Amino acid sequence: MKISNLSIKNNLFLAPMAGVTDRPFRMLCKSFGAGVAVSEMVTSNSLLYGSEKTKRRANHEGEVDPISVQIAGADPKMMADAAKYNRDRGAQIIDINMGCPAKKICNVMAGSALLKHEQLVDDILQAVVGSVDIPVTLKIRTGWDRENRNAIKIAQIAEEAGIKALAIHGRTRACLYRGDAEYDTIAEVKQNINIPVIANGDIVSPEKAQYVLNYTKADAVMIGRAAQGRPWIFREIEHFLETGSHHPLPTINEIQKTTIKHVLDLYDFYGEETGLRVARKHISWYTKGLKKSAQFRSDMNSLENCNDQINAINNYFDSLKEFSNFIPYEEGSSVSEALLA
Repeated sequence: MKISNLSIKNNLFLAPMAGVTDRPFRMLCKSFGAGVAVSEMVTSNSLLYGSEKTKRRANHEGEVDPISVQIAGADPKMMADAAKYNRDRGAQIIDINMGCPAKKICNVMAGSALLKHEQLVDDILQAVVGSVDIPVTLKIRTGWDRENRNAIKIAQIAEEAGIKALAIHGRTRACLYRGDAEYDTIAEVKQNINIPVIANGDIVSPEKAQYVLNYTKADAVMIGRAAQGRPWIFREIEHFLETGSHHPLPTINEIQKTTIKHVLDLYDFYGEETGLRVARKHISWYTKGLKKSAQFRSDMNSLENCNDQINAINNYFDSLKEFSNFIPYEEGSSVSEALLA
């Protein structure tokens, strides 16, 4: 697919997730097949540009194109300035956050709170699109609550303002992440605009991705929480969409190597002290559901040394390989269901 003049290698997007989609995770997901990996949102408040957190979020060194940076805020001029700030630091796509349901974001009239204020939405989109010479995309929800689903109207405003692609999460702001995502609204939006539509929400398997694409006629799907601890989901979906068959599951060896590489990248990106803490949640996701992982994750949270953390990861996965000697499982084959708790 294409976003304005940018060619995207496939129709699989990694959703922006605060505290998750940092540079190491984006690069990892791209290596497993994500066509676009959107950054954590960057505040439009220029007072924060000098903070270490903001500098890290604007760091794209070594990242595979395209570089997509999400910005959040409610002031049109500040949002335009934030767009220029990130374009000057390598962004090739500016994504605007009007989908985050978090209270701390909505309480300052940003994120999905903006869906209540259609004129302000238009003002922000016009300001940002007019401020940069790169494509601007938008992420929204279906509306503020179930009685106020205005995604079609917002989508039409976006297209008119020059937005080049629209991602829609199939829940309202009031839904947060509860219940099931619905795709009827996404399908209706697709019928009413001519820019690419990216469907998001509860896409957890290759079959679900195929279903959502067929049902909504969307141009792409966006994967969020399902990629946590499972970056190879992009490889699995791409293979299924192309062939109709399932890609082999990752081996224990591959999961181990991926976890170690990711953790080492986190140490390098954040420094060892912060990197060790950030790594804990990713290690937990990588091992969730595997045999004896509950005790492993509990022990992991008490480790305060990077070498101890790496050794613990290797010892745990090595123990799974030893356990596999007692069940029908061969080294290098797909992860056996017998290894799952």
